[in-house]
Amino acid sequence: MLSIKKCQGLELPFFDNTVDLYRRACSIFSSQSELLQIWDFSGQTSQFVMNEIINLPNISSGKPGKETLLELHVHGFFVTTTESNKRLAELSRTENSLGKSQVKTNGSSDNLSLMLTDRSPSGSGYRGIGLLSLTGLQNLGNTCFMNSAIQCLVHTPQLVDYFLGDYQKDINYENPLGMNGELALAFGELLRKLWAPGAVPVAPRMFKCKLAKFAPQFSGYNQHDSQEFLAFLLDGLHEDLNRVKCKPYIEAKDAEGCPDEEVADEYWRNHLARNDSIIVDVCQGQYRSTLVCPVCKKVSVTFDPFMYLTLPLPSTTMRTMTLTVFSTDGIMLPTPFTIAVPKCGRLKDLIDTLSVACSLRNDETLLAAEIYKNQIVRLLDEPSDSLALIRDDDKLVAYRLPKVSETYPLVVFSHQQVERPYTFGVVASNWKPFGVPLVARIQDLSSGSEIHDQFLKLLSPFLMPVEDLVNGYDGNETGNTVNEYSKMEDIVSPLVSDSDVGSDGGAENDFCLNSDFKFYLINKMGPVEIKMNKPVSISRFTKKFDVSVHWSDKMMEKYDTCLLSSLPEVFKPQLFTRRPQESISLNKCLEGFLQEEPLGPDDMWYCPRCKKPRQANKKLDLWRLPEILVIHLKRFSYSRFFKNKLETFVDFPIHDLNLSHYISHIDSQLSNCYQLYAISNHYGGMGGGHYTAFVDHGHGRWFEFDDEKVFPVSEDRIKSSAAYVLFYRRVQEA
Repeated sequence: MLSIKKCQGLELPFFDNTVDLYRRACSIFSSQSELLQIWDFSGQTSQFVMNEIINLPNISSGKPGKETLLELHVHGFFVTTTESNKRLAELSRTENSLGKSQVKTNGSSDNLSLMLTDRSPSGSGYRGIGLLSLTGLQNLGNTCFMNSAIQCLVHTPQLVDYFLGDYQKDINYENPLGMNGELALAFGELLRKLWAPGAVPVAPRMFKCKLAKFAPQFSGYNQHDSQEFLAFLLDGLHEDLNRVKCKPYIEAKDAEGCPDEEVADEYWRNHLARNDSIIVDVCQGQYRSTLVCPVCKKVSVTFDPFMYLTLPLPSTTMRTMTLTVFSTDGIMLPTPFTIAVPKCGRLKDLIDTLSVACSLRNDETLLAAEIYKNQIVRLLDEPSDSLALIRDDDKLVAYRLPKVSETYPLVVFSHQQVERPYTFGVVASNWKPFGVPLVARIQDLSSGSEIHDQFLKLLSPFLMPVEDLVNGYDGNETGNTVNEYSKMEDIVSPLVSDSDVGSDGGAENDFCLNSDFKFYLINKMGPVEIKMNKPVSISRFTKKFDVSVHWSDKMMEKYDTCLLSSLPEVFKPQLFTRRPQESISLNKCLEGFLQEEPLGPDDMWYCPRCKKPRQANKKLDLWRLPEILVIHLKRFSYSRFFKNKLETFVDFPIHDLNLSHYISHIDSQLSNCYQLYAISNHYGGMGGGHYTAFVDHGHGRWFEFDDEKVFPVSEDRIKSSAAYVLFYRRVQEA
């Protein structure tokens, strides 16, 4: 509703119809010299000028075609000056104005522009001197993150209407969670300055001062995350403007067995009973959260409000892991495989993916283990274990074992080689671990020779080629095939006699030079040598035992121990390498957000049936959508040692974001279609970079807000890999 005043201050009654109001004003104020001044209390002045083509009666006493000049006056912030009158007069004559609308007066059409195109001295762009909100914000020192988010909010239609009205009546000075109304007042004052016609770039010092007072993390002049600032600002505005002065205590009821529609409505009523503000009215929706216990299958369903959606990008939902697969068939060499698994997945996901990658047969199974200092420090044999427990610098192996042997005891062979350091001119021998342990399941432990034979079978792929082992063997060019095969046979079967292996009297150096291997059973009492012709003394209930294998110098030469010792890390980040730009649709991001996934180890759910914390499966579903949908693209990821920004290009719709396929509860009275109207962009890398904003000023006219500068930008340029926070408004379905 508009109130039209003459410059002297006469006031007209209110009219519901804008056209009738304008006609009434023109019939009363027909003076040639005075301006008609429009005071807009609804924030819709731009719609009045841009959308209405008004056929006015020929009521002016001036000459035909006389121009009637309108000055748009928002809440008294604009003060008429000679300079502003000159600017307004120039509007109708500016040929290169960025946006024009027509108002017919006295039978002639005159163009009325909504923005001045006053170029900056450098010629680099347009200064923010727009009549309606095309006003920049000065950078106070790394405050581009704040400027970007604010420009998106001050161009949100419902918030503009609200803060240009009497919003102060809603300020809750008694809310202990609020900020005494100071944040809301500072934001409201800033919004009004930005919407004042003819305004110059605004320095948001007072707003930043209030922000730092209540959020010390944003004090100073360091760069911050625009989404984190936006989340704090929306929450702070809600608490400052919460119409509920005394929040009632509401006890949660057991809703098991009740229809989801009833439970969701009750949750929403309870939420509104404690939270009622313009932010809730406009920005908050509701999703359904379903938790399922992996043990007892208990299902828990809750309905929670949300202010924005944080959508993971595909690169953040998956991680690559490298494991080395060891065969126990005595044929294949160890092979590394790099696979992609869910970042919050479980060990079962890893085993399933690795099984496909290594072409695991139906009669085989995989046993994963973590290797540290040439020892197995952990068997990864619990399918529900979280992959988040595996670090990038860990070293993992997977052993291919036959399924039929799962009931047999697991034997772990670790390797020892002799080390002879020189100390004060004396050679001292000691044993040092090396290589990756080998494993096998052995059914018959009637004698130590079974362990010996199984170990040699595991080692057979590591045998060095004959030509590298037989010193001085040249042979003639025709060669003696029979003799060569005989020598190979001697190498492949480096067995020693039982008397040699079982002898206790030989010196250690004699073993290192002349024997092959010695085997020691590791138990709590210490290592016990395993005799080849005697049974191994272990309990029949033992499921796993360790055997330490001492290698002689002779065996160290016969086998390729480099292959046995080479083991890559789970993930080794490649520094200074630029990966090709990825591309994904916004729909894929939504699907990733809504897919079921296990909770992390630090976010366990207490199962009321098991009475224990459980790593439950969690599934989110959209239930109630807000008028303004804010979508945060999760571009930044953090680990213990690295920070990373994903430059993934997200192809998001501008005019037709339809969420009907993603919402679980359909309300026939509400549209599920949205149109993009603002974007917060981030350019550059982690810990720095620069923020800007794209804003739709109506009718597909996009502008870029780069701190104090405002540029027109074509719609086909607003999609980029810099898009960080997207702002959508609900529109009617076509």
